[in-house]
Amino acid sequence: MTTVTFITGANKGLGYETARRLAGLGQHVIIGARDPERGQAAADGLGVRFVPIDVTDDVSVKNAAADIEAHEGRIDTLINNAGITGRHAPADELTGADAEHVFGTNVTGIVRVTGAFLPLLRKSQAPAVINVSSGMGSQALTHDPQRVESEITAPLYTASKAAVTMLTTQYAKALPGIRFNAADPGYTSTDLNGHNGPQTVTEGTDAIVALATEDPSAGTGRFIDRFGPVAW
Repeated sequence: MTTVTFITGANKGLGYETARRLAGLGQHVIIGARDPERGQAAADGLGVRFVPIDVTDDVSVKNAAADIEAHEGRIDTLINNAGITGRHAPADELTGADAEHVFGTNVTGIVRVTGAFLPLLRKSQAPAVINVSSGMGSQALTHDPQRVESEITAPLYTASKAAVTMLTTQYAKALPGIRFNAADPGYTSTDLNGHNGPQTVTEGTDAIVALATEDPSAGTGRFIDRFGPVAW
């Protein structure tokens, strides 16, 4: 049976590359994005299906789930990839609105999408959720002077990604019938960092693709990068 995979925030960057690679491996890929024109253009370029979704909006997320229910009937893998860095500002200038904006997409968005898509996941024989987190949310890595993560200060983004990893482990405990794992793409050249990362976008999707193609017996509640488990 062909694996049905839905990826949020997939009109560019890591989401787009993940979609390209998984479609190339024979999966039935559906990409989601907020912008209908960009999302459809990306889907056309990849030869996959597009479903509009704004992870910050309840109605949009419910409509996306209903669309997939009507067309595919289930999903086997949900990849929560949509994320933002937020406003670039010194720590002493950050506001509550800034925090709500970042956490609303990166954390609340995952809760919103996961909740709406649980009925579709439960129709799968081997359901899996992959949350795209970051080593920037790891205390171990951000305190290691040998790691680039220790050189960057971004309070809201890093805190949101720490929350994503914790959400993943908590969902894994709460819902043992579904595999929940988190992926750290690593410092990858994307729009989020002005294409400054040393890794290619393909290298940045290695961990996500590994989780999306592994045997269901591989386990749940894990946090990995392209080299293996990530210290947290």
